[in-house]
Amino acid sequence: MLTMPETIEWGPKSYVAVRLPVVIPFGQEVHPAFEELFEAFGQAGVEPDGIEFIKFNVVDMPRLEIEVGMTTDATIPLSGRLVNGVLPAGRYVSMTYTGPYDGLYDATAMLVGWAKEKGLQWDAQSTENGDVFASRLEVHDNNPSIEPDPAKLVTTLLFKLAGS
Repeated sequence: MLTMPETIEWGPKSYVAVRLPVVIPFGQEVHPAFEELFEAFGQAGVEPDGIEFIKFNVVDMPRLEIEVGMTTDATIPLSGRLVNGVLPAGRYVSMTYTGPYDGLYDATAMLVGWAKEKGLQWDAQSTENGDVFASRLEVHDNNPSIEPDPAKLVTTLLFKLAGS
């Protein structure tokens, strides 16, 4: 199930993430990356209670650079693949998908098609390594550790618009 896309204003949010290169399909790599992230929170004595997300930095189908992260204002020591950053403020297109993660590819394609139809441009640049996005997110409103039924997983797609 999909909601209709809408344009929203989003404030800046600090985060910590595990950055990794992946090839579609990449589901097998996400869970270990989240475990690595939560372990870093635990070692820092910080409760992971922010927004859980996957950030798509570079898209060069089927190759991607992603960050598996969580928003936080806490200081988490960085090591290995851990990075920190800020999800930028601005206008975003938001659409919520309910269902198994393997349906996110089609949900994303629908959002991209809708934006193209509306003449909207993402905050992105084309490079020789692929399209580099300022902020293209899959926000996990729940996850399999909370909701074991894949049909009830809720993911919000948030793509930052150009010029915002």
